[in-house]
Amino acid sequence: MKTSVTQSPSWFIRTLVMFLALSGAAVLTACEEQGPAEEMGENIDESVEEAGDAMEDAADDAEEAME
Repeated sequence: MKTSVTQSPSWFIRTLVMFLALSGAAVLTACEEQGPAEEMGENIDESVEEAGDAMEDAADDAEEAME
């Protein structure tokens, strides 16, 4: 005799997908506020990007001066 669980694996899949969707939504709503480490990381990223832009500008100026 077969049980209903083995006859219908889609029940398990639907339950699993619903659980993952709800837990994903809970995680995303819990992460709205940034912590100090995340803010520091963003500041570092911005500083590195600004330094890269400054180096590109300096290289462009040096290239123009050589022409």
